[in-house]
Amino acid sequence: MIGQIQSKRKQIRRGFSLLEILIVVGILALLAAFVVPSLMSSSDEAKIGLAKSAIGRSGPIAGALKRYRFDVGAYPDTDEGLEALHRIPTTIDEEDKIWKGPYLDTPPEELVDAWGEEYVYESPGKFNEDSYDLSSKGPDRKEGTEDDINNWKEK
Repeated sequence: MIGQIQSKRKQIRRGFSLLEILIVVGILALLAAFVVPSLMSSSDEAKIGLAKSAIGRSGPIAGALKRYRFDVGAYPDTDEGLEALHRIPTTIDEEDKIWKGPYLDTPPEELVDAWGEEYVYESPGKFNEDSYDLSSKGPDRKEGTEDDINNWKEK
């Protein structure tokens, strides 16, 4: 009898039962269902913030365009695009020495928004007729939709 009691004491429970594991996995899945969408939306919000700051009137692209206009006398036209901030346009004679670029360190092929899409540049702009329109296609990567991010105020 004493031997049986001692052997039962030696049988120490090791590990978790299947029920305990299922409960823990269920709780983790429930937490993930609430946390993951929150993290995804904050990621999109951060990308939107980056795009807004990049193309805004005080952003790096706007600053480069202002310096270009100060030196050259006008913003690059639509055909020259943002590439004119990195490489001297063919319309400018190098001997005139008015182009003092590059105005941006980033090469034009790397000048993309937070979703990996090229910025849309137009000068003279349709909305900013005296300067330029600059926009990002936004999270859906389609131009002309509600989620576009731009440097003009809607009329």
